[in-house]
Amino acid sequence: MSKVAIKGVLSGLAFLFLIPFSGQTEEIAFNGTRMQATIIDVRMPQEFAAGHITGALNIPVERIESAIGEVKGLSKESPILLYCRSGRRSAIARVLLERQGYRNVLDGGGIESLARSIKICTVQQPC
Repeated sequence: MSKVAIKGVLSGLAFLFLIPFSGQTEEIAFNGTRMQATIIDVRMPQEFAAGHITGALNIPVERIESAIGEVKGLSKESPILLYCRSGRRSAIARVLLERQGYRNVLDGGGIESLARSIKICTVQQPC
């Protein structure tokens, strides 16, 4: 791939990081508990684009400390459910957010196990 093409791709990805996050919450059932939570995928944008949990925001772990404040409607008390590919990055992100004072951070671990254990509640499929 040429240097020009790489710069174009990187510029496009940089633009995505300037867009504020929507702050959408999902009603979920996780570990037997029903709640409204903001679901955050802490993987890289390419991984997120390849597949993610319905309703999740994408904030890579490398940006979680600076970008979490951009999520509209999110407070230090809001339930946040984190996940990644294997569980390593979501565990790191949880520690980083707890250090910033977020008190209701859940580590969902890896996407495959979370996809089996989480239920997104909808009108068509209530919890």
